[in-house]
Amino acid sequence: MDMGVEKFENLVARAIERLPHEFMQKLENVDIVIQDWPTHTQLRRARLASGTQLLGLYEGVPQTRRGRSYGLVLPDKISVFRKPIQARCRSEGDVEVLIGRVVRHELAHHFGLDEGTLRRIERRGRSS
Repeated sequence: MDMGVEKFENLVARAIERLPHEFMQKLENVDIVIQDWPTHTQLRRARLASGTQLLGLYEGVPQTRRGRSYGLVLPDKISVFRKPIQARCRSEGDVEVLIGRVVRHELAHHFGLDEGTLRRIERRGRSS
C-alpha cells in the first residue's frame, strides 16, 4: 500500500489527536516526526538489521528517568517510519490502525514503559 506523504502525515496527526486527554496533558518536550526509513544509526540503536522491521522509534529520556537537573535539553524524538508501515498494510484503514499502534507504543516509551512491558500489554490486549 503506497500513499502520499501528506495523507500519511494527516493520519499521524489524527492518531495524535485521538490520544486520551490525560496523555496529551503530560507530554513534555517531545517532537513526533515522519521519516521514510530509519537511518543506520537508528537501526543500530534498535538492534535491528533491516529498516523494514522498525515502524517507529523513541529517542530521548523517559519521564520516569528525569531528575531535578533535567532541563534545557533538546526535545525527545518519536520517529514514525512511513515506508515500513505502508509495506505491512493493504489499505488506508490498515495504515491508520498501524500508525495509531505505533504512536501509542512509542509514547509509552516516553512515559517510561520498557519494550518487555509493552509486549506483555499488547499481547493481553490482543487476547481480550
